[in-house]
Amino acid sequence: MCKTAKEIWDTLLITHQGNSQVKDNKIDLLVQQYEQFTISEEKSIDNAFARFNTIITSLKALAGGFSSKNYVRKFLRALHPKWRAKVMAIEESKDLTSLSLDELIGNLKVYKVIINKDSEMVIVKREQSRSLALKAKKESSDEESLTSDSEDEEYAMAVRDFKKFFKR
Repeated sequence: MCKTAKEIWDTLLITHQGNSQVKDNKIDLLVQQYEQFTISEEKSIDNAFARFNTIITSLKALAGGFSSKNYVRKFLRALHPKWRAKVMAIEESKDLTSLSLDELIGNLKVYKVIINKDSEMVIVKREQSRSLALKAKKESSDEESLTSDSEDEEYAMAVRDFKKFFKR
């Protein structure tokens, strides 16, 4: 129904972005999601980044968004408290004004892989120590049973000797 390219463009904008009131409401909602963005302990970095990227891409499309420095700082603040040591190390060692969000995500993924590998090693060491403890316990119980068997034999002999003594 549109006659000029301008009319087509305006119709597409209203269809996809809505009028100014709808656009303002969407921006408000996205800003609220951005401000309340947090990453729970069980969420992976990839999932969190995908959610965060969706929010900031939508914000950029509608309102221009924030600076990349703000995105990096927000993502660091949104991490679960178990990440605090890594966050502090990144803040102290890197220039956050020049650090891109992609570099940050890569850095966090590498850290997560290292932490997972370390925790696997701890689990393996625990299992090894448990198996050693069980072996030691089994061997000691075997020795105890041998010792108790010989003590039982000695006791039986003593009882027999005692009976013989009374018979005489």
